[in-house]
Amino acid sequence: MAHHFQIYKDKAGEFRVRFKYNDEIMFSTEGYASKASAKNAIESIKKNGPGADVVDDS
Repeated sequence: MAHHFQIYKDKAGEFRVRFKYNDEIMFSTEGYASKASAKNAIESIKKNGPGADVVDDS
């Protein structure tokens, strides 16, 4: 699997989402109280991510 979303529970017991590419973590989300909310975050990223602008604050 070259790239995938991973739902996991953090030490505080919250659900988080990671996006991994070639086993490297590209980004992680905030913590969510429910797994359903984490799944909603994935769907939002899939839907809104491709058209997102790039903001360079460097």
